[in-house]
Amino acid sequence: MIDKTGSIHAQLVMDQIKAYQTRVNKTHEPEAAISPTEVQKPSFGQTVTQMVSDVNSAQMQAAELRTAFERGESIPLTDVVIGMQKSSLAFEATLQIRNKVLKAYEEIMNMPV
Repeated sequence: MIDKTGSIHAQLVMDQIKAYQTRVNKTHEPEAAISPTEVQKPSFGQTVTQMVSDVNSAQMQAAELRTAFERGESIPLTDVVIGMQKSSLAFEATLQIRNKVLKAYEEIMNMPV
């Protein structure tokens, strides 16, 4: 930028400024120019179905661990107990959610119109 005589190369500085402006403009393009990607949000029914499926798979896995332990396979008892507790906790949480949803539904149905 500065030569041996101390004078500034104005053209070199202007080129760098233009390069910086171009780089900034490319990174800060308006959002309208960027094609928006729509995120598919799952519906309430899909969420409930997925939750019940997850609880079911946790219970199936706990049952498989229990039967494998009963057959004498080399599965630690702690893994069996933890698996059973996880499935039990998931089932209890599902029941609580179901009860709260039913209670909310009943309250809505009992509202005067």
